[in-house]
Amino acid sequence: MKWEVVIGLEVHTQLTTQSKIFSPASTAFGAAPNTHTAEVDIALPGALPVMNKAAVEKAIQFGLAIGAKVNRRSVFARKNYFYPDLPKGYQISQFELPVVEGGAITINVDGVEKTINLTRAHLEEDAGKSVHEDFHGQSGIDLNRAGTPLLEIVSEPEMRSAAEAVAYAKALYSLVTWIGICDGNMQEGSFRCDVNVSVRPEGQQEFGTRREIKNLNSFKFIEQAVKAEVQWQIETIEDGGKIQQATVLFDPDTGETRMMRTKEDAHDYRYFPDPDLPPLVISEDWISRVQAELPELPAAMRARFESQYGIPAYDAGTLTASKDMAAFYEATVAAGADAKLASNWIMGDISATLNREEKDIAQSPVSAAALAGLIRRVSDNTINNKTAKDVLKKMWESGDAADAIIEREGLKQETDTGALEAIVDEVIANNAKSVEEYKAGKEKALNALVGQCMKASKGKGNPGVLTELLKQKLA
Repeated sequence: MKWEVVIGLEVHTQLTTQSKIFSPASTAFGAAPNTHTAEVDIALPGALPVMNKAAVEKAIQFGLAIGAKVNRRSVFARKNYFYPDLPKGYQISQFELPVVEGGAITINVDGVEKTINLTRAHLEEDAGKSVHEDFHGQSGIDLNRAGTPLLEIVSEPEMRSAAEAVAYAKALYSLVTWIGICDGNMQEGSFRCDVNVSVRPEGQQEFGTRREIKNLNSFKFIEQAVKAEVQWQIETIEDGGKIQQATVLFDPDTGETRMMRTKEDAHDYRYFPDPDLPPLVISEDWISRVQAELPELPAAMRARFESQYGIPAYDAGTLTASKDMAAFYEATVAAGADAKLASNWIMGDISATLNREEKDIAQSPVSAAALAGLIRRVSDNTINNKTAKDVLKKMWESGDAADAIIEREGLKQETDTGALEAIVDEVIANNAKSVEEYKAGKEKALNALVGQCMKASKGKGNPGVLTELLKQKLA
């Protein structure tokens, strides 16, 4: 039997406000336990919540960025459940009337675009944190995180593979960091994903029973967890078992999911409007102001890069994957680099080196202006592409400019036809087999001859000039 996978994501995005959603306590990460708390956060009797305007504004920004409906009136509710790190015994969230409804995110998997629709995005407070280390077999409660503002972003169950789930999470991550509503620090819990997974026979319209994988804080874990869960569900059903709705955890060490508790439905939380908070009312003027202050969004920038710089759609999509990379690219071109060459170098050698060193582009030791200087020397044939790669490595290590390295090490490309002609003659004389193969119609033999010429010139020969000279002499 063929199976279809059905996936939906609930992403908890921690908003970049300085204070909590309903109290003046700091949201700064890393403080000593239970030092960033206020009366509301620790549920002292009589303490009343007060809405953080900045958190609302960030929710509006997100709604506008995804083309959603920003509700002019929304309501906060109490979500009732017991957990040690939830001192009030309920979480202030939104249920029937969220601040954002609808909207969509476009993903790209293997060159195929797909639109994932969003159900809602609602504001809520984060819970505290249970700490299990260094307590001699007991657990402690840290309430520093309690009350930190979250925007929970819920997708429709429209993803059909682990690859699509990862692509969606990455696209959402890129957007919320791009518009500045989340710092994106997954290690600190700023961007956490709950993934709902079910399977059904291919062609069946009714959804299967879902299980929710909680608190995935890396794209790698999302992919591994979904694949493991899908395999487990299919094997369970094929062995005659039934899937029970549940909340599960993913163990990266074993690569398996394990059940934490049976999954509650919405009615189990006994939602009702919070009597301490009036409805949230958002004016048209407020929405207009936020709209005017939004930065250029990734989709618009991709289209502009294609038209303004004449680069392919793939390049534009890669370069706008992050705001920092897009800015680096534009600064490189503004400093005089050819637009396509700049794209090639940033997506190629620059990104590969950054990935190897686990750095992002904002930490690149080679600035946009310095990279442009290197690219200009490739464009004007001062050095060839192979030499440029070596120069980039030296720039990365030393911080010196390309021109200084080229001059100091005598790396200027040899373009004098007379000097290169002598090299070509010598290579032809010493490589009779390759010459015969080329004359017999084997084009690859010409590449071998060019390689020999480059070796003889110690990498300083102009490959284009050498190729033309070879063709002339072997015609």
